[in-house]
Amino acid sequence: MATATTYGARAHARAQEGSRTEAMPVVPAGAWPAPPCEAGHLVWAETVAAGNYTHKVLARGTELRLTDLRGDACAHLLLYAADRPWERLNVADTVKVQWNAYLGEGQLLLSDQGRVLASLVADTSGRHDTLCGTSTLVRNTQRYGDGTPQSASPAGRELFKLAAAKNGLEPRDLPPSLSFFQGVEVRDDGSLDFTGSAAPGGSVTLRAEQDVTVLLANVPHPADPRTEYVSTPLEVLAWRAAATAPGDPLWEATPEGRRAFLNTAEFLAARGIA
Repeated sequence: MATATTYGARAHARAQEGSRTEAMPVVPAGAWPAPPCEAGHLVWAETVAAGNYTHKVLARGTELRLTDLRGDACAHLLLYAADRPWERLNVADTVKVQWNAYLGEGQLLLSDQGRVLASLVADTSGRHDTLCGTSTLVRNTQRYGDGTPQSASPAGRELFKLAAAKNGLEPRDLPPSLSFFQGVEVRDDGSLDFTGSAAPGGSVTLRAEQDVTVLLANVPHPADPRTEYVSTPLEVLAWRAAATAPGDPLWEATPEGRRAFLNTAEFLAARGIA
């Protein structure tokens, strides 16, 4: 189809309506071909290409499932309280308060205010990291020759900058991130051991315990020893559900977690939300 004229370009663009590619958002989300719940309950359905990013504001109680489709995705994650982005994921407190540097089912993602932003309610991968953060422009340029967003080897922090800007945030608003599907373990001598992916098809499901802004970058883990930039698509699905309530086993699992949920509930109650 000729695109040399405005009319031709318009006709070409309109002809793309309804087209599907491997990596793209599906709008409306309920049109996703194999939803994990009733199709009408899906609020986010997207496949994020290797070396790409995405973002979304999710309501309290929404469940978010990330899936490593082919075994080499790495989902770097940042969370912010949706209407007050100064409250954000604090990876150090997430580790310190729960006495655990390894993410898995039952762990909570905590803000710097001692409140729960999200809970990890399911995990079939077990290969995650809270220690290394994401890749940087300087490091990717050294390793792969380029780390800019439009290159063949974009750095996670550079993609986070783009996602942040689309939510009114600046580079200074980007704290250390955590990552799913590429694992790191601490050796006895304190050095880090990159354990990589568990297998294709691994997934994690998070539950938003407040309204949250989600930023995701799908790029290789900075500790990945491979010399090539290796990354594969990441599936993102979210659906309406209910926030964790008192009496839920997750709420009562540990004294530290219970206090974080109480802090969250008190804050939301004072605002007339819960």
